[in-house]
Parts: sequence; structure tokens; C-alpha cells
Amino acid sequence: MSPPLYLPSDAVTGRHKDLELVADYLELSAFLSRDSSALTSEITNPMAIAGVQETHDSDEDTMDEAEALIAGTVETMANRRRVLLNNYPFRFDDCGHVVRCELSDVSLGRCAYIVSLVLSNLRWLTPVLGDVRIHPRTQEVKALRMYFQYFATAALAAEIQGDAWSFGFPRPDGSGFLEKLKSIWVEIRDGQVGVRPGSPSEPKDDQVDVFAARQHRDRWPGFLLAVAQVATGKHAYSKSLTGHIKVFRGRWFYPYEPVTDFIPYMIVPFVSNRERFMGHVQACGNVLHRLRIPCRVDEARCLVEEGRTVEGYERLQSAVKWVRRYRERVGQL
Repeated sequence: MSPPLYLPSDAVTGRHKDLELVADYLELSAFLSRDSSALTSEITNPMAIAGVQETHDSDEDTMDEAEALIAGTVETMANRRRVLLNNYPFRFDDCGHVVRCELSDVSLGRCAYIVSLVLSNLRWLTPVLGDVRIHPRTQEVKALRMYFQYFATAALAAEIQGDAWSFGFPRPDGSGFLEKLKSIWVEIRDGQVGVRPGSPSEPKDDQVDVFAARQHRDRWPGFLLAVAQVATGKHAYSKSLTGHIKVFRGRWFYPYEPVTDFIPYMIVPFVSNRERFMGHVQACGNVLHRLRIPCRVDEARCLVEEGRTVEGYERLQSAVKWVRRYRERVGQL
């Protein structure tokens, strides 16, 4: 039985169809249904509601349009699978008529995908989960954002194959801003943490949510040092760190700033087409998104086994438990 999701008609009609949103709709339908499956033909229903069949097009033209919509959506999902491999928690039957969710084994990579999928479709972003019965509750949304912060930390660690610290407020160890920054810089050793006169008196994280470093054995400056903004809201891509890095360094390192460059990252749960994504990279630096994060999270396991610091990694099992509980709750509707 399919859950009460909503696919807006403007996503499936007109010249510019939103195939990414339609793919999200099918994935959520399969994830939340009792039998873990969804029919691809479900996405053509809004076309009838929108009055496509009341136009002067012939029935044959309408059928062709519906088949093209299904084919385009299946290809969008197939591309996701090609990119994510086993970290993609969905598959199709041989004919592409049925989408199935595979979560008997909820790996951290697959869990990262599901958490990102749900975050991408909260009611203030899309109408898909708009039904109050299935939309995550207020405390669940808060928990989801916390889990995504930890997934982002693990992903950035794997991205540069180094150590990573969750710096975004509230921090997993409950530490204060300067206390945490100093503890990280005990390891990084480049520059001196100190407050320049005129800096904010009660900072939370000053827009930096994750630090990651891959140092050399000599522990000298000049290594991979990444800083990331983790954003899940509607205007996520407006929170670029590229213009703020100089401000951050000037405020919190005094009298000696690091000589190692900070590499800016944006980490988001969304997907976008290639053209829009190029603009995001230009504005935000390197971007980790839903089709990159799961694989990096999967790779982080090896870093943890090697004894690298990946802060918050041990808390990701709580995200796995949430995915199972949420799926069970909605499946009972």
C-alpha cells in the first residue's frame, strides 16, 4: 500500500519537468510503503489531474508523454544507482515498472542517502511529505539535522582521507566555541588560536560546521585543511564559506594566523542538475551532495578502523534506528 505522498502536477507536466523531484517521489513511495515497493506508473496520475487529457492532444500523444515521463524518471534513478552503486537503496524490476527499497541491511551509506532524501523533501522545500501524518515531527527534524551533521563530518574525513571534527553548534561533546577550536588546533598546530579585538563575544560556530585535515608525518604546515558549511535549508547555497574564510581566520587566530590554506566545502542533502551544480561550485567551492555523501560515508569506516578521528561517527547508528522507526510508523498508516 502506498503512503499518502503528494506529487505536484507542475513537476510532471509542461516543457520543463522536474525529474529529480519525481524520482524523489518514487523513492519515498517505495521507502515508506508496507511492501517496500512503488509502481512507476503512479507518477502519471498528476498528469490526468492537471487536465492533460482534456487538451486537444490525441490519446496516443498523451500516452507517449506518460511513457516519456516514466522513462526519464527511471533513467534519473538509474543514474543515481550508477553513481552510488551499493550505497543506493533502491532497484528496479527488469522492465522498470516497479521500484523497490532495499533496507534489510541498513548500511551507513544507504542510511545517509535516506536521511538526505527526507531532508530534501521537508514541507518547506517540497510538498511531497506535506501530509502531517507522514511528515517528520519537530523533534525528528532536529534529530535529522544532527545526524546529517555527523554524516557530513564522516564524508569530509573520507574526502581528504584525514581526521575530521564536528564543529557546528551544538557540538557533540558539548564544548564551547574557543574550547573546541583550541582542542582541534592542538592537532593541527598551524597558527595560534586567539580572539582578535572586535570579534563576536558569543560565537556559536561562525558558519564553520566541520574541520578536516590530512597532515604529513612531519606535522609542518602546508597540508589538506578543509572547512565546511553544512546546510539543509531552502537557501543553503547562499551560505558559502568562500567569502567568509578570511573573516574567520582573522577573528579567531591571533596574533598568528595559519599559513595553510582553508579549502571551502558546502555539504547539502540535495541533488541538482549539472548546469545548476556548476553554479553552486563556482559560488561555494567544493560541494558534497546526496550523490556523493553516501560513498564517502562508506569509505569513512576504514578511517575509523585505522584509528583516525571522525567525530560523531559512533552516533550514526542512531540514524539507522531512526530510519527503521520512521519507516515502520508511516507504514502503519
